[in-house]
Amino acid sequence: MKSNNLDESLEVVERLLLPRQLGPIERFVLRQSWLGQTYSEMARGSGYGSGYIKEIGSQLWQQLSDAFGQRVTKKNLHLVLQQYRAYAINRSELQLGFEDDLRDSAVDNSSIPVVARLERSLSPVKEPGFPCGPLPLDSPFYIRRPPVENLLFKEIDYPGSFIRVTASRNMGKSSLLIQAIAYGRNQGYRVAYIDFQEVDKIALSSLDRCLRWFCANISRQLNLEPRLDEYWNEDIGSKVSCKTYIERYLLQQIGQPLLLVLDEVNRLLEHPLIAQDFLSMLRSWYEQAKQVPLWQKLRVVVAYSPEIHIPLHLNQSPFNVGLTLKLPPFTLEQVQALAQSYGLNWRTEAGISQAKALQGMVGGHPYLLSLAFYYLCCHEITLESLLQSAATQAGIYSPHLRQYLALLQDDPHLIATLKQVMLKDQGAYLDAISAYKLESMGLIYLDGNQARSRCQLYQLYFSQQLSGNHELNRE
Repeated sequence: MKSNNLDESLEVVERLLLPRQLGPIERFVLRQSWLGQTYSEMARGSGYGSGYIKEIGSQLWQQLSDAFGQRVTKKNLHLVLQQYRAYAINRSELQLGFEDDLRDSAVDNSSIPVVARLERSLSPVKEPGFPCGPLPLDSPFYIRRPPVENLLFKEIDYPGSFIRVTASRNMGKSSLLIQAIAYGRNQGYRVAYIDFQEVDKIALSSLDRCLRWFCANISRQLNLEPRLDEYWNEDIGSKVSCKTYIERYLLQQIGQPLLLVLDEVNRLLEHPLIAQDFLSMLRSWYEQAKQVPLWQKLRVVVAYSPEIHIPLHLNQSPFNVGLTLKLPPFTLEQVQALAQSYGLNWRTEAGISQAKALQGMVGGHPYLLSLAFYYLCCHEITLESLLQSAATQAGIYSPHLRQYLALLQDDPHLIATLKQVMLKDQGAYLDAISAYKLESMGLIYLDGNQARSRCQLYQLYFSQQLSGNHELNRE
């Protein structure tokens, strides 16, 4: 971090957060902690004993915890102060006159936590929660991946557009959809968001039930009374009934374009007979938009993980029309930006080295990066320790890795194919179908005709598991 930002953050501590000035040794511990030094390194550079340095640090973190009204540690110091400063900047009008108010106040502030002393309610900064699920629209942990967002927004504005957001699990598809929904609403579009994780089992027992659930859900989100029975006719079939309902009721009732966002379509793909009819129906809507102006009001965004393959004729599949957006892994710069969101300064020479090490281990995978930063900020663990245990059963990635083992268990051929890749540093030549499946799962990438492990984590873990075949033979 630049020295002026360091000095500003230290000033925040000294002038606003503590009721007194820091002593020289406290300022030294605070500054060196900010720069990432261990207590032992501080002791060697200062002449003080490491025990004394650690005691000073412990007292300092306790005082800061009391001031913030939340736990502050050496590990989360960056996060707390940087997010506090960012919050204060965003609410700059709350800062006007604040220091004068404190100086002129007759009240003794020494026993009041800083949050209570912020007269206009500056909120305390909380430690990041465990990374799980899509990120809220205003999350500081959402990192843009140009040109993905701009391409998505531009295509949404195109009448009758059809957009497919595809990536392996936990790559940020649902978080991107939240950005798309916000963009659509800002454009004045009506928006309906369908999450297929919400569909009941009974609704997936037949195509008719599924499409009625689908149409009723869209109606509810558009604040329109469901009128399914008026448009449903068993003689013309469920697909035509659904199309008629969308065309003659929903699109007619709304004056604005309709952005229809379909998330977790993989749930539907687990039911091949229903999925075939549903997906071919989406394809027909896209074709309708080329001929019928009313259908141009509809813009569809579909998000799915391509590891489940549904055989469809080329002229029926919606997966070969419209715009395809494949979410890429994070670049080094994006890894550094995410680190900064967690309060870690990885733009120094040492920080760049750390960023490269973590990126190499997890291949720029957003969820795996976020998991690492969460543990680095909120738990007593070093990057070195995290990387050493990453591919073990005791590592933080063990649940993620076991999910892949479960997916592979039912496909012995795919297991054997993956083994070829993971046991060869130089990569392996695979048949086209196996290569597609493993790439879709996010386990490999293709370098010409050579398949290589997506990251060190997968190569270390699966080379061990597949060579012994322990987990895969377990019931």
